[in-house]
Amino acid sequence: MQNHQLCRVRKMMMRIKINNILVRQCLGEIIGTFVLLLFGCSAAAQVKTGDQLKGQYLSANLSFAVGVMSAMYLCMGVSGAHLNPAVSLSFCVLGDLPWRSLLPYSLSQLLGAYLASAVVYIMYYDAIMNYSGGILTAYGPNETASIFATYPTPGTSLQTNIFDQVVGTATLLLCILPLSDKKNRPAPDALLPPIVAAVVLGIAIAMSSNCGGAINPARDLGPRLFTLTAGWGTEVFTCYDYFFWVPLVAPLFGALLGCFLYQAFIQWHLPDPDQEPVKSQSQDTEMNFKVASM
Repeated sequence: MQNHQLCRVRKMMMRIKINNILVRQCLGEIIGTFVLLLFGCSAAAQVKTGDQLKGQYLSANLSFAVGVMSAMYLCMGVSGAHLNPAVSLSFCVLGDLPWRSLLPYSLSQLLGAYLASAVVYIMYYDAIMNYSGGILTAYGPNETASIFATYPTPGTSLQTNIFDQVVGTATLLLCILPLSDKKNRPAPDALLPPIVAAVVLGIAIAMSSNCGGAINPARDLGPRLFTLTAGWGTEVFTCYDYFFWVPLVAPLFGALLGCFLYQAFIQWHLPDPDQEPVKSQSQDTEMNFKVASM
């Protein structure tokens, strides 16, 4: 009887199993980005509403890093764990991801970020309302919009914020591309998530003062769209002279810049691993011949 029930469950699982590769990849990106933002925005909410008594700047950055690591372990085997449209764009340029997958990947990442923001809002609803006095705004000492999306520090120029996002995203790609490059010294697959998390943590600690260090269009736009629909209103897009487009566009250029820098300074000059053993073997043969001649 028990074996019969197990067979029925297995048959049911086989029926609902998705065979389309792109759909499976999109599901992986949705749940992966969801986990990333669930960690990050929850920590931001705790720090903001707790008046620095239940966490600090470093704890929020650490939580985002843990989110990256957890999300990569979760969906790396399914979708590659891009979690970032800028990363997906870079892999398309490098030929590691088909161009037809770029839009589905990006929309999936956006949806995952939106859903995670909704969960964080429900989980911290009471704290957010108590902190803001029931007034949801992106301005003022009791603003709460920055729990979800990124906003610039007052006094920083538009040029500075654009440069900040370009450099931050370029650094991200410059540091993660060699991790899987077979010509370089690639990291073991099992160690990729903690290494990437450490890179993200370093960038967040060093380069998030100006405008929050988004370096990820989905990480910013998904939560921003949620705040638009959850009561913060259109000011999440109009505030700070329509700042919203900076973390949406600048990381894309930064990612391309990081790819170019890695290709130009490192990848193009690496020896072909398939030719190295042949070259080494020919050198050994030549050396043996000389020794024998002597």
